[in-house]
Amino acid sequence: MSIVTQEDFNFSSIKVQDIMRRALITVNTNTTALQVAKMMEQGGIGAIIVKDADNLVGIVTDRDYATKIAANSLSLDTPVEKIMSSPLITINPDESISAAAKMMATKKIRKLAVSDNGTITGIITSTDLVNQLAK
Repeated sequence: MSIVTQEDFNFSSIKVQDIMRRALITVNTNTTALQVAKMMEQGGIGAIIVKDADNLVGIVTDRDYATKIAANSLSLDTPVEKIMSSPLITINPDESISAAAKMMATKKIRKLAVSDNGTITGIITSTDLVNQLAK
């Protein structure tokens, strides 16, 4: 039986920009948890970026619902500002997916916004990494 190592997969040559999702939904800080949940359901996505004016300030994920809304019995009228994960953690699109995986593991997160010179251009998730590995 052989042991599979990271070197067996050429993750250093695959860049974040190669597998990131470019479709993003952003909302302002006063958007309610219910509105965001409906957007996630309709878009078939698990995260929405939160902005305050033109500043990106956080992310609301499906996990935020479980750990903040449901676990604390918060109202669905709660503004996303109260439940978002902040600050927004980003990665450069030119970074390898291996670097993205390491950042997710270190920060204990499953979604990273992709920032190109301060502009959010996409999102990469742990699911994207797993799907790439499965190819």
